[in-house]
Amino acid sequence: MTVPLDRHYLVELQVSAERISQVRRIVAAHLRHWSLDLHVRPVCRAAEELLTNVQRHVGDDKHCVVELRWTGRHLTVSVADQDSRMPRLLDGGGGGLSRVMALSDSWGTCRTPDGKVVWFTRYAETPCTTGLLPRTPLPGGLTFLGGPVEDGAAVGERTPVAELV
Repeated sequence: MTVPLDRHYLVELQVSAERISQVRRIVAAHLRHWSLDLHVRPVCRAAEELLTNVQRHVGDDKHCVVELRWTGRHLTVSVADQDSRMPRLLDGGGGGLSRVMALSDSWGTCRTPDGKVVWFTRYAETPCTTGLLPRTPLPGGLTFLGGPVEDGAAVGERTPVAELV
Protein backbone atom coordinates (compact mmCIF):
# COMPACT_ATOMS: atom_id res chain seq x y z
CA MET A 1 0.00 0.00 0.00
CA THR A 2 1.42 3.34 -0.99
CA VAL A 3 0.44 6.22 1.26
CA PRO A 4 1.05 9.73 -0.05
CA LEU A 5 3.16 11.57 2.46
CA ASP A 6 2.27 14.85 4.07
CA ARG A 7 -1.49 14.58 4.40
CA HIS A 8 -2.97 17.87 5.56
CA TYR A 9 -6.32 19.25 6.74
CA LEU A 10 -7.14 22.74 8.03
CA VAL A 11 -10.40 24.26 9.26
CA GLU A 12 -11.23 27.69 10.69
CA LEU A 13 -14.13 27.95 13.11
CA GLN A 14 -15.86 29.85 15.90
CA VAL A 15 -15.66 27.52 18.90
CA SER A 16 -18.90 26.41 20.53
CA ALA A 17 -20.05 23.15 22.12
CA GLU A 18 -21.76 22.09 18.88
CA ARG A 19 -18.74 22.92 16.75
CA ILE A 20 -16.40 20.96 19.06
CA SER A 21 -18.40 17.77 18.47
CA GLN A 22 -18.52 18.47 14.72
CA VAL A 23 -14.76 18.97 14.55
CA ARG A 24 -14.26 15.77 16.55
CA ARG A 25 -16.24 13.83 13.91
CA ILE A 26 -14.31 15.52 11.09
CA VAL A 27 -10.95 14.68 12.70
CA ALA A 28 -12.06 11.06 13.19
CA ALA A 29 -13.14 10.80 9.55
CA HIS A 30 -9.78 12.12 8.33
CA LEU A 31 -7.84 9.72 10.52
CA ARG A 32 -9.91 6.78 9.27
CA HIS A 33 -9.45 7.93 5.68
CA TRP A 34 -5.68 8.01 6.30
CA SER A 35 -5.90 4.45 7.79
CA LEU A 36 -5.00 5.70 11.27
CA ASP A 37 -7.93 4.00 12.98
CA LEU A 38 -5.92 3.14 16.11
CA HIS A 39 -5.31 6.82 16.75
CA VAL A 40 -8.89 8.06 16.43
CA ARG A 41 -9.86 7.93 20.10
CA PRO A 42 -6.73 9.51 21.68
CA VAL A 43 -6.31 12.15 18.96
CA CYS A 44 -9.97 13.16 19.08
CA ARG A 45 -9.93 13.38 22.88
CA ALA A 46 -6.80 15.55 22.87
CA ALA A 47 -8.11 17.79 20.05
CA GLU A 48 -11.41 18.14 21.88
CA GLU A 49 -9.49 19.19 25.00
CA LEU A 50 -7.64 21.92 23.08
CA LEU A 51 -10.90 23.23 21.59
CA THR A 52 -12.59 23.16 25.00
CA ASN A 53 -9.71 25.25 26.35
CA VAL A 54 -10.35 27.83 23.62
CA GLN A 55 -14.04 27.85 24.52
CA ARG A 56 -13.33 28.30 28.26
CA HIS A 57 -10.35 30.64 28.30
CA VAL A 58 -10.40 32.81 25.18
CA GLY A 59 -12.35 36.08 25.33
CA ASP A 60 -15.29 37.01 23.12
CA ASP A 61 -13.64 36.15 19.80
CA LYS A 62 -13.45 32.37 19.96
CA HIS A 63 -12.13 32.09 16.43
CA CYS A 64 -9.47 29.40 15.96
CA VAL A 65 -7.76 27.29 13.33
CA VAL A 66 -7.43 23.52 13.69
CA GLU A 67 -4.76 21.84 11.61
CA LEU A 68 -3.95 18.15 11.10
CA ARG A 69 -0.75 17.06 9.41
CA TRP A 70 0.42 13.49 8.91
CA THR A 71 3.86 12.90 7.42
CA GLY A 72 3.68 9.11 7.31
CA ARG A 73 5.47 8.87 10.66
CA HIS A 74 4.07 11.64 12.86
CA LEU A 75 0.61 13.08 13.22
CA THR A 76 0.53 16.68 14.45
CA VAL A 77 -2.62 18.43 15.58
CA SER A 78 -2.53 22.14 16.34
CA VAL A 79 -5.06 24.72 17.46
CA ALA A 80 -4.26 28.39 16.90
CA ASP A 81 -6.29 31.15 18.53
CA GLN A 82 -6.04 34.93 18.91
CA ASP A 83 -5.51 35.02 22.68
CA SER A 84 -1.98 36.01 23.68
CA ARG A 85 -2.22 34.38 27.15
CA MET A 86 -0.20 31.17 27.19
CA PRO A 87 -1.76 28.04 28.67
CA ARG A 88 -0.34 26.48 31.82
CA LEU A 89 0.01 22.87 32.84
CA LEU A 90 -1.83 22.60 36.16
CA ASP A 91 -0.98 19.99 38.80
CA GLY A 92 -3.49 17.24 39.50
CA GLY A 93 -6.29 18.58 37.34
CA GLY A 94 -6.57 15.59 35.03
CA GLY A 95 -7.88 17.75 32.21
CA GLY A 96 -6.60 20.45 29.92
CA LEU A 97 -2.96 20.17 28.98
CA SER A 98 -2.48 17.28 31.45
CA ARG A 99 -4.84 15.18 29.36
CA VAL A 100 -3.18 16.31 26.12
CA MET A 101 0.19 15.35 27.56
CA ALA A 102 -1.12 11.89 28.54
CA LEU A 103 -2.63 11.25 25.09
CA SER A 104 0.33 12.40 23.00
CA ASP A 105 4.00 11.68 22.44
CA SER A 106 4.92 15.37 22.59
CA TRP A 107 3.15 18.70 22.90
CA GLY A 108 3.93 22.36 23.13
CA THR A 109 2.87 25.96 22.77
CA CYS A 110 4.17 28.76 20.63
CA ARG A 111 3.46 32.48 20.55
CA THR A 112 2.49 33.94 17.21
CA PRO A 113 2.03 37.57 16.12
CA ASP A 114 -1.74 36.99 16.29
CA GLY A 115 -1.96 34.93 19.50
CA LYS A 116 -0.69 31.41 20.11
CA VAL A 117 -0.63 27.84 18.84
CA VAL A 118 -1.00 24.77 21.05
CA TRP A 119 0.00 21.49 19.40
CA PHE A 120 0.59 17.82 20.07
CA THR A 121 2.08 14.94 18.09
CA ARG A 122 1.64 11.19 18.04
CA TYR A 123 3.91 8.66 16.41
CA ALA A 124 1.72 7.24 13.64
CA GLU A 125 3.70 5.17 11.18
CA THR A 126 2.34 4.28 7.78
CA PRO A 127 0.03 1.31 8.24
CA CYS A 128 1.11 -1.91 6.58
CA THR A 129 -1.28 -4.25 4.85
CA THR A 130 -1.89 -7.69 6.27
CA GLY A 131 -2.40 -9.60 3.05
CA LEU A 132 -6.16 -9.35 2.95
CA LEU A 133 -6.25 -9.45 -0.83
CA PRO A 134 -6.37 -12.83 -2.58
CA ARG A 135 -3.14 -14.23 -3.95
CA THR A 136 -2.40 -13.66 -7.61
CA PRO A 137 -2.56 -16.95 -9.54
CA LEU A 138 0.67 -18.21 -11.05
CA PRO A 139 0.92 -18.29 -14.85
CA GLY A 140 -0.28 -21.44 -16.58
CA GLY A 141 -2.92 -22.33 -14.01
CA LEU A 142 -0.36 -23.46 -11.43
CA THR A 143 -0.91 -22.83 -7.75
CA PHE A 144 1.57 -23.29 -4.95
CA LEU A 145 -0.29 -24.45 -1.89
CA GLY A 146 2.59 -24.07 0.52
CA GLY A 147 1.24 -26.98 2.59
CA PRO A 148 2.84 -30.29 3.52
CA VAL A 149 4.81 -32.15 0.86
CA GLU A 150 2.93 -35.22 -0.40
CA ASP A 151 3.88 -38.28 -2.48
CA GLY A 152 7.58 -37.53 -2.55
CA ALA A 153 7.21 -34.15 -4.27
CA ALA A 154 10.25 -31.91 -4.03
CA VAL A 155 10.09 -28.94 -1.68
CA GLY A 156 8.81 -25.88 -3.51
CA GLU A 157 7.44 -27.96 -6.40
CA ARG A 158 4.25 -26.59 -7.91
CA THR A 159 1.27 -28.82 -8.34
CA PRO A 160 -1.03 -28.13 -11.31
CA VAL A 161 -4.53 -27.16 -10.20
CA ALA A 162 -6.07 -29.89 -12.36
CA GLU A 163 -4.32 -32.58 -10.27
CA LEU A 164 -5.66 -31.14 -7.04
CA VAL A 165 -9.33 -31.49 -7.97
